[in-house]
Amino acid sequence: MSNTFERSGLVKDSSRRNFLKLAGVMGAATAFAGSISACSPGGSPSSDDGASEEGTGSMEAGISYQLSTGFDPMLATGATPLAANLHVFEALVDLHPATREPYLALAAEDPTMVDDTTYEVQLRDGATFHNDEPVTASDVVFSFERVLDPANESLFAGFIPFIDTVTATDDSTVTFSLKYPFPAFKERISVIKIVPEAAVSADPEAFDLAPIGSGPFRLLSAVKEDRIVFEKFDAYNGEYPARVQDMTWLLLSDPAARVASVPSRTQAIEDVPYLDVDQLASKVDVESVQSFGLLFLMFNCESDKFSDKRVRQALHYAIDTEAAIEKALLGNAAAATSYFQEGHPSYSDASRGYGYDAEKAKSLLEEAGMADMSVTLTSTDTGWVARIVPLIKEYWDAIGVTTTLEILQSAAVYAPEKVGGKNYDILCAPGDPSVFGNDGDILLSWFYRGPTWMEDRAGWNTTPEYTDVQNKLDEAAQLDTEEAKAVHAEVVDIVSEEVPLYPLLHRQLPTAWDGDALDGFQPLPTTGLSFIGVGRN
Repeated sequence: MSNTFERSGLVKDSSRRNFLKLAGVMGAATAFAGSISACSPGGSPSSDDGASEEGTGSMEAGISYQLSTGFDPMLATGATPLAANLHVFEALVDLHPATREPYLALAAEDPTMVDDTTYEVQLRDGATFHNDEPVTASDVVFSFERVLDPANESLFAGFIPFIDTVTATDDSTVTFSLKYPFPAFKERISVIKIVPEAAVSADPEAFDLAPIGSGPFRLLSAVKEDRIVFEKFDAYNGEYPARVQDMTWLLLSDPAARVASVPSRTQAIEDVPYLDVDQLASKVDVESVQSFGLLFLMFNCESDKFSDKRVRQALHYAIDTEAAIEKALLGNAAAATSYFQEGHPSYSDASRGYGYDAEKAKSLLEEAGMADMSVTLTSTDTGWVARIVPLIKEYWDAIGVTTTLEILQSAAVYAPEKVGGKNYDILCAPGDPSVFGNDGDILLSWFYRGPTWMEDRAGWNTTPEYTDVQNKLDEAAQLDTEEAKAVHAEVVDIVSEEVPLYPLLHRQLPTAWDGDALDGFQPLPTTGLSFIGVGRN
């Protein structure tokens, strides 16, 4: 997952400015974090025979992205804090990061359906937060209500529009009243992580920087361009207790440094550069997993240049995506034939495909009166993306579209003075909302439901097609899986025709890990790493 999940509109200025000062504020914590790696550069087993005693020892990982936001799960949408939060926080029901299967987290048992629009959830007995306070039904109510409150502008509100009210029946029972039946209730509530009401209310900014969850790991320190340090939470009594005493994530945005770190300094790294896969495979385990993770084009549809869908379509037809994948990614992606990747449960072949057709591209531009247009292509500086965008420029220049590249850090891309304020022409960026869940509604809702992308960024929200998409998403949300799939196919056909934001490709995600050092590690079908249920050999 790239940091395309950042949303400048969610970032509370004072909190995020303070976050950027974190390295100075937490100097002592940095020294402590450094001491962990210095004492055990590859993570040391604790017993003399080379086998780590369960619950002891250390793990180290190499992470691709630096910290760009805090950790409050109502706000955090950056790649690294999202991955960290999987270890720090719990939902009532969580999805296993590798298998995407639901399991009971803070819920003691499956939600009880009282009727079509009412569910009750009983909390796990003895669950406590990292500050030793018990997890109560009031905390659950608070956690959902703060996300649903429009004043908080949480992106996650778009994932739970079916919830009407959340109430505490007693200290350990929560009742959910829904606006309409929602068959995927159990899986969907996994997107809301439960936080301690008292701690958040007392100092939201402090909580954002030093989160308090109920998960198997407690976050000790975080330094923006250096590392995140976790320790085992001994009072955790859920399904996946920490199997080591401490864990350090080294924030290694430089690909060469990340590759060099395994296995001597880390036991696992994400985002292996495609050029290094074979070399790493000679000494550690390497696996590339096909993901939903996409590279998309998004157009400023409020601009006179791109208000006509024929222009947007033309620029898709002009790109030889298959050739770009071979040249820039060494074949480690699949050209998009739909919004979903082939093999996804919600996949349907889109009604309009974008195979390479330069002549059709030129014809569409002529029809739209834009044969000699000039555009600026803005992109994030993510390594593999930066290798593709020059090829896109070549394809567009070849059909007479004068293209200027603007490659920026992710935070700068989504800032109010750029994409966040619709001060751009075309954005090329990665995204992977499958970290929140793999069902069609979540993946479509991330980009197409609500104001964040289509209103605040793409400016497509004033079209009748946008309204049609909202209605269809609302309709599908009330249907069972197979019926919803048919409606989602209709949404895919609309967005493939309109292409306000649409994928060029779905990439494969290479992960490397030392199988001799780690027990139970699995590569993810999403960006990031997970050490849920993972121990040291």
